[in-house]
Amino acid sequence: MPEPTEPTSALPPVNAQRPRRVRVQHLEAAKAAGERLTMLTAYDAMTARIFDEAGIDILLVGDSIGDNMLGHPNTIPVTMDELIPAVRAVTRATARPMVVADLPFGSYEASPTQAWESAARMLKEGGAHAVKIEGGRRVAAHAKLLTEGGIPVFGHLGLTPQSENILGGKRVQGRGEDAAGALLADALALQEAGVIGVVLEMVPAPVAQRISDQLRIPTIGIGAGAGCDGQVLVWLDMAGMGSWAPRFAKQFAQIGTELKNAAQAYAAEVRDGSFPAAEHTYWE
Repeated sequence: MPEPTEPTSALPPVNAQRPRRVRVQHLEAAKAAGERLTMLTAYDAMTARIFDEAGIDILLVGDSIGDNMLGHPNTIPVTMDELIPAVRAVTRATARPMVVADLPFGSYEASPTQAWESAARMLKEGGAHAVKIEGGRRVAAHAKLLTEGGIPVFGHLGLTPQSENILGGKRVQGRGEDAAGALLADALALQEAGVIGVVLEMVPAPVAQRISDQLRIPTIGIGAGAGCDGQVLVWLDMAGMGSWAPRFAKQFAQIGTELKNAAQAYAAEVRDGSFPAAEHTYWE
């Protein structure tokens, strides 16, 4: 009997000797093949390298850096100058994942031309492979200009954190037939404009499933159920770096607790004089 062969994947292999980047063509091929896409946020070289080794397909350098890493109350204060160094660190540290950079609030909404200028900076200065913008039909012209100019774009629908002041806070979007129909129309408009994927955030699972079924491009869910073509989480929520996480997030570890325990153990040994011990000294 012939030896069984490993199933082929639409995505580049993980931990290959000569890794290949996840590219635009791989995303639509993965959806067609029924392969789920994995996405996590990353904001620095060290965690990005770990996620690359773990086989994560897409790394999002999100404006969530604001309320997760920079001490802002939300994503709105984040600037291009704050985000670009993080994008640059993630792209430099990785070999396989597609690196997607958010365009922060105020950097693209005014016009397609403003979006082009900001997106070009993300690629030229940050090394990003794609950018992400929030909104549907209102930014379709922006997405069209970028994609026609050679800049891949992810859309973002549902809860769009940059618009939380208009939306009345972090609230589920797409409830009711009219709202669900509007979300679908937004998704189809983005697809027509050439986007390569759409993030669906805090959308009822049946609505996210309906949108996913009608798009040829992949959907990436966050609090949108299991019917999307992939999932994304803020890595600090995924790894349990804090005591709080959104209801839709699962903490796959308790790294925050382990880090606190390590810091407390270090402080205790410094204070009682047991560190550094003789074995931690390398010269006389």
